Amino acid sequence: MWWFQQGLSFLPVALVVWSAASFVFSYITAIVLHHVDPLVPYISDTGTIPPERCLFGIMLNVSTFLGMATMYVRYKQVSALSPEKPKILRLNKLGLVLGWLSCFGLCIIANFQKCILYYIHVLGACLTFGVGSIYMLVQTVLSYRMQPELHSKDIFWARLAVFLWSSSSILSMFVSSVVLYSGLYGQYLVQKLHWDPQERGYTPHIISTVSEWSLAFSFLSFFLTYIRDFQKISLRAVVSLQGQTLHESPRSFRAEEQTLLVAGSI
Repeated sequence: MWWFQQGLSFLPVALVVWSAASFVFSYITAIVLHHVDPLVPYISDTGTIPPERCLFGIMLNVSTFLGMATMYVRYKQVSALSPEKPKILRLNKLGLVLGWLSCFGLCIIANFQKCILYYIHVLGACLTFGVGSIYMLVQTVLSYRMQPELHSKDIFWARLAVFLWSSSSILSMFVSSVVLYSGLYGQYLVQKLHWDPQERGYTPHIISTVSEWSLAFSFLSFFLTYIRDFQKISLRAVVSLQGQTLHESPRSFRAEEQTLLVAGSI
């Protein structure tokens, strides 16, 4: 059995590989068609013009569902490992809510392009990266509280390092974007897809785009730390029938069951 076939480790692997492919394929398509500059464009700029916009949207939508599934499995795993620790359980529930909000933000990014509905796109980015970084913090705290009995120190330090990486990328991207879009370098920069290195504002633009790519891959790196944990878990569905047929209601089934019990007792 291969390492990615153990337990549910294929989920974080699929999430990381598929999401990275969505960025890379959209970038390559946009570069080949000369829709953006080859030197570090915004990730969103590589998914603005058809046909890469269609590819970008559908692939990120799949990433959304993979992310939700991965976060749910992580939630169930922590719940099973710490059933009698209320603080950990509360943090775990908070992490699931934050993680799914971050996935919803990714869905917004995929379906509302930057150059068409800018403010909705920014809202999605704030949910994805802002709320997503808090999710990473919660999972890092959980890893700390669960060591050394359930988590190794190495996993905690790895997640802490990736969280600090993402935090520095967020800060760099925020500062450079505020400077770039402050109005000092002209108007309508949101729709600008081609930059000349001699233009004013080129330096903060490059800092902002590099920070965005760094932030995206820091998120993917965080989910790589789930692989070893997910090798030790599997989920199965338990079927609970609420009726003997598919056309009778659960209430009538319970009434029939109660009648049979009373008849048997007589």
